Amino acid sequence: MRVTIFGIDLILDPVAFTLPIGKNGMPIYWYGILIALGFIGALVYAYIRAKRFNLDIDRVIDVVLVATPLAVLGARTYYVLFDPNGKISSIGEFFGLGGSGIAGLAIYGGIIGAVVGGFIMAKIRKVKILDLLDLAAIGFLIGQGIGRWGNFFNQEAFGSLTGSDWWGMTSENTVNVVGRGLVHPCFLYESIWCIAGAVLLHFLSNKRKFSGQIALSYCVWYGFGRTIIESFRTDSLMFFDFKVSQVLSVLICVAGIVGLAVIGRKKKTAVTDTAYVSMFADELSAEIDEEENETEETTETEE
Repeated sequence: MRVTIFGIDLILDPVAFTLPIGKNGMPIYWYGILIALGFIGALVYAYIRAKRFNLDIDRVIDVVLVATPLAVLGARTYYVLFDPNGKISSIGEFFGLGGSGIAGLAIYGGIIGAVVGGFIMAKIRKVKILDLLDLAAIGFLIGQGIGRWGNFFNQEAFGSLTGSDWWGMTSENTVNVVGRGLVHPCFLYESIWCIAGAVLLHFLSNKRKFSGQIALSYCVWYGFGRTIIESFRTDSLMFFDFKVSQVLSVLICVAGIVGLAVIGRKKKTAVTDTAYVSMFADELSAEIDEEENETEETTETEE
């Protein structure tokens, strides 16, 4: 497939290579490779930073082993539920069996599945869920930032026409969906936004004031960015006349802001309401007791 992006001509093939398995071989797609690389990147980060979040990496891995398949299940279910053209006639088709694999995954469904699975396993393995969510939030951004490039190789997740002579991209897919002209490379916008967010939250985590702060910050950062980016998308999943992911992004962003504001206010109030106790309180108390004893002794002597 010929693709032109910012004036650069490229020839892309969604298939990275084909394994000599079966009659026609087994194609390995760039999309799957990039999703896997994003997952590995998030896992490596978690391995390096687990102690910083007061987490045992062995228990974190146990949680990941359960959360990952549920994330895939959630991503697929979310897509099927809201895809207006999706018609699943069998369980095998739902899981991509007998064809070229699963076609259609949604990030928000994956996040929901991962959180649900992670919460259950965290309870079983006695992992602090808020600290785990803080660590996972940065991992999500790393995975999303890398994985979005899979959409580039598939030439999907693009937006409307930019109206520019140089800004944007075009391919056979964009022409068929939008028409001739350059379209917004939404995959690139989100990739940059996620990587920038991962860097920002990484440094913020070094000054974390309470458990859950990074997870709430993720909600604000990703929710805000996705709300804007989704407005350009031409392939959004719809619920009646509403873009599902855009509505969800707004709700997540607002929830994150409210959460940070409420908890931040409680923390500030707790500090303000704490009674001040001098570090010399014990010494002062001893001096007062000594003076009182001396006074009593003097009174007794005079009598």
